[in-house]
Amino acid sequence: MPARNSKSIALTSKWGYWVDELVASGEYQSASEVVRDGLRALHDDRKRRATELAEIRARLELALAEVEAGKFAEGTGEAAVRRAFERARDASAS
Repeated sequence: MPARNSKSIALTSKWGYWVDELVASGEYQSASEVVRDGLRALHDDRKRRATELAEIRARLELALAEVEAGKFAEGTGEAAVRRAFERARDASAS
């Protein structure tokens, strides 16, 4: 594939050797393919993390809105866990 946007990069010897090993093993045809694959993985990881963070923020906003509306369990966290287990036990016994 012809380069559309040529860049020159510098790698530490550790990464340079690894890129060379990947190409020599036949897994990749060139160092450019290795770098592109790494960039795709980095991009996908960042997108996944951004999605996860957005979901966490949405859940926190919902929880805060429920607290502000007075919709929260009374008592300690331990008591809430105990009630949840009791409800699950009662439901399984039915």
